[in-house]
Amino acid sequence: MSYSVIGSMLAVDVHWDRVAAIAVIYFLGLGIGAHALDALGSKSDQPWGNAFGKRSLWLMAGGALAAAYLIGAYYIVRFVPNLVVIALVEGFFVFAYNLEWFDGRYHTDGWFAFSWGFLPVLAGYVMQTNTVSIAALLMGLAMALFSLVEIKASRPYKELKRRGPDLTGAEWDQMLRFETILKSISLGVIALGTGLLLFRLLG
Repeated sequence: MSYSVIGSMLAVDVHWDRVAAIAVIYFLGLGIGAHALDALGSKSDQPWGNAFGKRSLWLMAGGALAAAYLIGAYYIVRFVPNLVVIALVEGFFVFAYNLEWFDGRYHTDGWFAFSWGFLPVLAGYVMQTNTVSIAALLMGLAMALFSLVEIKASRPYKELKRRGPDLTGAEWDQMLRFETILKSISLGVIALGTGLLLFRLLG
């Protein structure tokens, strides 16, 4: 959500209803839909454990994605037809990445950074302008690199945390370092998005 707001704030003229819309789209599509599909598609650990059954997860994913695409379709038809390109690409990745289609070919750190770092920034900008700019592409690249660091730290962190009481002292320290990296990146991106939002609102 923060990435989409960051992209939106790069536009010269900001349409605030579109800022809210793209944030809601990513909340539904990524925050709920993609995570539900991830729980269904994970071949090893279930990110949500056994909190939800398969039927509940499919209903959550389907409902969230349908709502996200309905909102997106309204803006695509009325104001920003070029957003359809990003919508289609994100639609592919929400299934290919999370359900690990094609033998997991798209379930990689690089594609994670592209689909959940680069594209949301671009989506936010396109939602405002119906165009692409060098500034938006560079900001998207920057957020993709942050996402890459995040996923690189997340995988070993989850593995260490899963082992819990069996960790050695050095491994425990390593887990805490990964946790600090993850929290710092997450809070930093949220702070950046909020700061840009306030700058555009308050001047």
